Amino acid sequence: MKLSNSYIGLPEEFYQLVDPSPVKDPSLIIYNQDLAASLKINLEKEEVLKYFSGNEVPNGSVPIALNYAGHQFGNFVHQLGDGRAVLLGEISNKSGSYDVQLKGSGQTMFSRQGDGRSALGPVIREYILSEAMHHLGIPTSRALAAVATGEHVAREVFEPGGILTRVASSHLRVGTFEYFASRQQWQDVKLLADFAIQKHYPEIRESNNHYLELLKSVAKKQSILVSKWMSVGFIHGVMNTDNFTISGETIDYGPCAFLDEYHPGKVFSSIDQNGRYAFGNQPSIASWNLASLAGCLIAFIDKDSDKANELATEVLDNFSVDTNQRILDLMCTKIGIDGSNKSNQSLLRRFLKIMLDNESDYTITFRTLPKVLLEDSNEFFEQFHNKKELHLWLEEWKAAINAENNDINTLVGNLDQINPVYVPRNHQIQDVIDQAYNNDFSKMLEMVEVIKNPFNDKEEYFSYKEAPSDDQKVQRTFCGT
Repeated sequence: MKLSNSYIGLPEEFYQLVDPSPVKDPSLIIYNQDLAASLKINLEKEEVLKYFSGNEVPNGSVPIALNYAGHQFGNFVHQLGDGRAVLLGEISNKSGSYDVQLKGSGQTMFSRQGDGRSALGPVIREYILSEAMHHLGIPTSRALAAVATGEHVAREVFEPGGILTRVASSHLRVGTFEYFASRQQWQDVKLLADFAIQKHYPEIRESNNHYLELLKSVAKKQSILVSKWMSVGFIHGVMNTDNFTISGETIDYGPCAFLDEYHPGKVFSSIDQNGRYAFGNQPSIASWNLASLAGCLIAFIDKDSDKANELATEVLDNFSVDTNQRILDLMCTKIGIDGSNKSNQSLLRRFLKIMLDNESDYTITFRTLPKVLLEDSNEFFEQFHNKKELHLWLEEWKAAINAENNDINTLVGNLDQINPVYVPRNHQIQDVIDQAYNNDFSKMLEMVEVIKNPFNDKEEYFSYKEAPSDDQKVQRTFCGT
């Protein structure tokens, strides 16, 4: 495993040189062979365990913890940083370079009196969810390995410890820019922006306004990301600016969840008391976070502050318009109609209102709907309350599909590759974690196999596509720190 580290070319205030802290009795839970192969990582099992437990540093690695600040629930925190993570380095292949980071690997200067460790539960949650997102086609960090440390960490109770190896195209965040901007260290902001352009958007170097184009590029990536979240019913849970990447990847899977029953106001996070990061708020919060990035870059967008503000505001306005249209397009695609058509958009909104009124399961509803076209059967929807309204909608929907001259069999086949059968549901993940705490990882390994093919319905995985019963529902998720 050949590692480099471009971050150490930045000034020392950008990071801390720090080795991961060894653990007593590590054991490998799972190693992502597919990801390892794509990264051209070729390690023996003994090397996997010692490197990804933090017990030994790979050759060429210069481990660091990254420095950043961030707005958390709208309140600015001047000093955050990697309090329980160590970046081992970067590994390159034909598609680019990727950070390899340990999470739960011990204290750093940013630990803020924390132990720098992770309980096993959050490690398992992030492994499953990040891999599920990848296989759903959503930009995300990925999990390379999960290790049990053989030690316990003190949370509300003592829990078994774990370490996750995370791979991402970078760990640069809006909060990284905010750290230096809040201290008016403008040369460092410019240096960071140039570094981000070189790493993620090298084509920008040919433009006349690098920093405006950087803001536009991040806005486009985040617009695509958030619209995809909405299309699969994913709630990030903590869209703080320190969890908002420059690369446009989903990162930091804490109190995240997939919707069971549809509701725009749904919140799972135990710390989101006011619903700031509710499902339906995610596009507007993304805009808020981009405004924070714009504030860091504004001095470099134009020397004339009025002109700079006008240019940045245009980017933010376009982001909102573009994101709303992307969401409409994706959601209309989920029911087989053209999202650019105004009457189709109205048809979609009416369907979502029907789902809301009936507390309909998000994933099952969209997966089941196309069967109405093939089987002319409304069995699933017969449980809905206002059948007259539903039947009227179904007739109008079928008419809209017919008006677009779609071949029904082809359309249904396409919809089955758009609407997943399987998403990792809260109650299923909790079952996996409960078994893991009893040293049984078989359920986790099975679930990892299920999420590799989210669109392919397999009889042996029947239980994974079922909605939770009322007594199975998990209403609160936790960040893990």
